[in-house]
Amino acid sequence: QVQLVESGGGLVQAGGSLRLSCAASISIFSINSMGWYRQAPGKQRELVAGFTSDGRQNYVDSVKGRFTISRDNAKNTVYLQMNSLKPEDTAVYYCYVVPLWGGTVWGQGTQVTVSS
Repeated sequence: QVQLVESGGGLVQAGGSLRLSCAASISIFSINSMGWYRQAPGKQRELVAGFTSDGRQNYVDSVKGRFTISRDNAKNTVYLQMNSLKPEDTAVYYCYVVPLWGGTVWGQGTQVTVSS
């Protein structure tokens, strides 16, 4: 069973930075796609950033130029560097992984709160 362990959320002032980490219990080379979603109170879950199956990076328009997704293949870990944070970035952030054999695995979620 694939497991994901997230870390790095917290409380930060507007304009600050946070880095989220998500460590997978399987090799990155067994993963089709991976990345981060977020869900704010009263809103639907949205894709924030992700790696596609061919290695491209996708970002939601609202975070382009501020957030960067990266990965460390040796550590089977994906990161989300979040800079210039805004109050509207406040949400629970979920890491996800789609293994080569299908299905979607979710992390436990980590709270990011940006104060104005």
